[in-house]
Amino acid sequence: MKMRYDPEDDILMIWFSDQKVDYAEQEKNMIVHFAKDNKPVLLEILDASIFLKETSKILPPQVRQYVSF
Repeated sequence: MKMRYDPEDDILMIWFSDQKVDYAEQEKNMIVHFAKDNKPVLLEILDASIFLKETSKILPPQVRQYVSF
């Protein structure tokens, strides 16, 4: 798995495989890219800083102390 954050566009990209992308589907601030066999290849999280701030609120306090945004 490979991850990259683009601060200029505020997008977090997470690659699950090196397969070629066949199609993509978007749901709110997430775009999932799929291979021909319907397996996810890439996940793009748009407005990633907002997403991470919101999701970090549900982390247990002992984990949250290590995450800062």
